[in-house]
Amino acid sequence: EARLDAHRLRASSDAILVGAGTVRADDPALTVRLPAAEPGAGAEPLRVVLGTAPADAAVRPCVEVGGDLGVVLDDLGTRGVLQVLVEGGAAVAHAFHAAGLVDRYVVYLAPCLFGGDDARGAFAGPGVASIADVWRGRIVDVHRLGADLRLDLLADRPGA
Repeated sequence: EARLDAHRLRASSDAILVGAGTVRADDPALTVRLPAAEPGAGAEPLRVVLGTAPADAAVRPCVEVGGDLGVVLDDLGTRGVLQVLVEGGAAVAHAFHAAGLVDRYVVYLAPCLFGGDDARGAFAGPGVASIADVWRGRIVDVHRLGADLRLDLLADRPGA
């Protein structure tokens, strides 16, 4: 059910953005795969790669962008894009988060534990030095999706 929900989220977005590293590692198609009777079936959000996608990538055709993230979002805005779904990878998620460009975080949790020294996190970057420096969000919704959970969070900013 979580995968179906993620495709609904894709269908409700104007664009889906990933980094070139994710394209090289996972070769995602960034398409909406919903049953034909489902609202949003047939939606085709703009596929956006931050960087350069390999010529044979499944994501093609796509828009390749680079540089300052604010400029990237402005460019997408000129294309009629009002809602961008940033799917990753960790470096791209960190860049948008660190720049304060995320309005809403959607986090899927499965009852699985991964570990190890080489385990990958959802966000790259330096992390924090102390608990006082952690990012704090506000949970605004929780959905049970079969065995999984979906958390919707907003940034806990002054005035938000």
